[in-house]
Amino acid sequence: MATLPDDIMSESSDTLTGLGNQSQLRRTVAAWCGSWPASAGACPIHAMLISLGRFDTVNVAFGETAGDGALVEVAHRIRHFADDELESHPWTAARLSGGTFMLVARADTSRERWQWLAEALGDAIAAPIANPQGGSSLRLWPRIALMRAGEHDDIDTMLDRLSEVTALMRNSHGRRIEWSSGAVEIAPRSNIELEADLLAAIDQDEIEILFQPQYSLIDNRLVGAEALARWHHPIVGRIGAQSLFQIAERADHVAHLSRHIVRRALIAATRWPKDLRLSINITPVDLAADNFAIDFARLADKVGVSLSRITLEITEQVLLADLDQVSRVLHQLKLLDVCIALDDFGAGFCNFRYLKVLPIDCIKLDRSMVEGILDDERDRAVFRAIMGMAKALDLRVMVEGVETEMQRDFVGAEDCEFYQGFLGSKPLTAQAFLETAAD
Repeated sequence: MATLPDDIMSESSDTLTGLGNQSQLRRTVAAWCGSWPASAGACPIHAMLISLGRFDTVNVAFGETAGDGALVEVAHRIRHFADDELESHPWTAARLSGGTFMLVARADTSRERWQWLAEALGDAIAAPIANPQGGSSLRLWPRIALMRAGEHDDIDTMLDRLSEVTALMRNSHGRRIEWSSGAVEIAPRSNIELEADLLAAIDQDEIEILFQPQYSLIDNRLVGAEALARWHHPIVGRIGAQSLFQIAERADHVAHLSRHIVRRALIAATRWPKDLRLSINITPVDLAADNFAIDFARLADKVGVSLSRITLEITEQVLLADLDQVSRVLHQLKLLDVCIALDDFGAGFCNFRYLKVLPIDCIKLDRSMVEGILDDERDRAVFRAIMGMAKALDLRVMVEGVETEMQRDFVGAEDCEFYQGFLGSKPLTAQAFLETAAD
């Protein structure tokens, strides 16, 4: 979970992306470095400097608006990746300048795992980015420099060492990940091995499904949960949903993994009180299948969960596929009484056209939409404008990432219906959620 001192919250954000700026980064890392030595109980500090190669050509080819939008999307991917993969550790992320970002975590993790995290984040950033002006999608090529800070390192030496590595990588074609020590770490598992491990994990039912509770803002009543997949790899360690699906995509087993997760989540929901809803994320591969709606309905019926209790969540990344095909499948699902939610709304390019052409019932506001609403009048104005639009379109609104009572009180006063976030609960195991629902 990101950490940010309250007294600098309002003056420490990058105005374009909403991530921290260099001032915030320096203050946070300086505080962490001040807790050395590690033998006294402090966790080691790991850092990665992310540089977007040839980013200037994006501005030239597509215009500055597209370039700025791409930076916002990259920041969104970094934030969500860190939330997913580093949720149990303090972390901070900042945009330093142009297309350069830094992610720092106070985590007792191995060198091998930090490198794997960099590889996975690089894959996430390199995925296509929607062009707001239409036409071909944008693609960025990230280079990532890594280090584990020593007892005598401070933020200046960390930036210097990582910048030196980045400069060397620019002259080394094909090199995407490099350590500041100069030694290239051998990945603990190759991509092919990870893909084989994933297939075995699915077959042996080793993919864990957690449930993020969702609450009503009217009376703080539990209303349901979002299913989240996790994989505890015996060598690499914990792998979150985003990286899990990246591995599945390389192995061409996204549909297999998605169906496994859906089935596990539906089975868990059969034990819940009948008034609780289940939210499930669906993938571009799911929606590319003409028979997805019928197959999904048959699976829910076989398991014994009413379709009226299910919300399927889609992201803008899903919609980068064939929009006509996506629309057809979503309309079929609507006829079956399934609720459709547009996830991560307010992040990336936030294409409002989707609200016009797709049968959306609910928008889930990205956590970045609430991070600054207590301190920044412009953030509050944007939030209220989105709420006004949602009301005009008769859309329900769920807010993600609510972490304080003040945030909850604000969004509740603006007539949002639902929220999820660490204020309500962290993601729970199936049994822990069942116990919560029974209280």
